[in-house]
Amino acid sequence: IAHNDPRVCFAQLLGMSDHISYNLAHAGFRVAKYVPYGPVRKVLPYLIRRADENTAVAGQTGRELRLIMAERERRRRG
Repeated sequence: IAHNDPRVCFAQLLGMSDHISYNLAHAGFRVAKYVPYGPVRKVLPYLIRRADENTAVAGQTGRELRLIMAERERRRRG
C-alpha cells in the first residue's frame, strides 16, 4: 500500500490504541480518529459495544499508561 494512496485511511476510535494511529501517521499513512457524538444515553451503549468487541483492550491499560508517560517525558525534554 502506498503511504499516500487516497483509497486507504486507517481510522480508530479516539483513545483506543492511539499509539498505533500515531505510528501509522508518523510512517506517512492517512489516519483518522473518530469521536462518537450525541446524548450520553445514546453514545454510551455504542462505546460499551466497542470495548466488548475489542478483547485486546483488557490487557492494554498498563501499556497505554507507560506509552503516555514516555510521550509526556519526551515532550517535557523537548
